[in-house]
Amino acid sequence: MTEQQPVPLTKSAPVPAPGAPVSAAELRASDADRDRIADILREALAEGRLDPEEHAERIDATYRAKTVGELEPLVRDLPATAAAGRAAGTPPAPGAGAGAGGRGPQGARALPATDNLVAVFGGAMRKGRWRVRRTTNVLALFGGVEIDLTEALFEQREIVINVSAVFGGVEIKVPENVTVSGGGAGVFGGFDIQGYEAPDPEAPVVVVRGFALFGGVEATRKRGKRLKNLRSY
Repeated sequence: MTEQQPVPLTKSAPVPAPGAPVSAAELRASDADRDRIADILREALAEGRLDPEEHAERIDATYRAKTVGELEPLVRDLPATAAAGRAAGTPPAPGAGAGAGGRGPQGARALPATDNLVAVFGGAMRKGRWRVRRTTNVLALFGGVEIDLTEALFEQREIVINVSAVFGGVEIKVPENVTVSGGGAGVFGGFDIQGYEAPDPEAPVVVVRGFALFGGVEATRKRGKRLKNLRSY
């Protein structure tokens, strides 16, 4: 007599047929989706709707999210905005943020307007010859981030660096012939921005803002490091 195999008592989830439609919540999240959620969270922090610890937890979850459905709960209890609606699945207009044909300076295809640097129990770095985005979002959670702009290529006159440092550190190095401004909050930590107004009114502007919770944020001008082409944008 042959022994019968036991019948499983649970059913596995059905495998969707190839080409079957998926819900908006199941769509894979893009970098732009995460950036829009991060913008909403930063506004909530600035308005006092979130405290620094809550903001840090949600920012961490934002950049770990894989699907749009994982992002939506992070802003469900915050005021509805157009950005939130777009994060829920409405795609941005083609070519938004770029010139005709979605192309940037000199006819080259424009990079996304936002860059993200995340260091969680580790490190992240941008240095050397690299193209600076209009906005850079930085999260240092039990980690360290270094941003060196002394050899970077500026394609916009003003760039913004949004920093969240929680039990971590962020160091930003800028050329000595660009304008530096901004500020933030240090909660059991330090937020040190060495403001400077460049003599050339057309020089690039670096704006640093955010907060440090049991961490440190520092932006300093590097003596002897100068941008050769202040009007590359």
